Amino acid sequence: MARQMEGLAEEAAMLRVKLRTAINQENVDIRLIKYGTDALVKVVAAQYRLSPKSKKDLAESLAGTMNIIADFILPADR
Repeated sequence: MARQMEGLAEEAAMLRVKLRTAINQENVDIRLIKYGTDALVKVVAAQYRLSPKSKKDLAESLAGTMNIIADFILPADR
């Protein structure tokens, strides 16, 4: 069980690094960011055994963050 938790922590860390890298690229692929964020929510939910409500709250929070990033990268006035 401890080994499994360690693996989830490593997976979450890797996903965070990949997301940061993807966000900092010149041509940001929003679909890739969304896919990575969805995967991160699933890993964190499994790692911390989140309740369905907590998982939903986490997903909504990350979606809000993605929207802010998307607005920064692709302003509405473009």
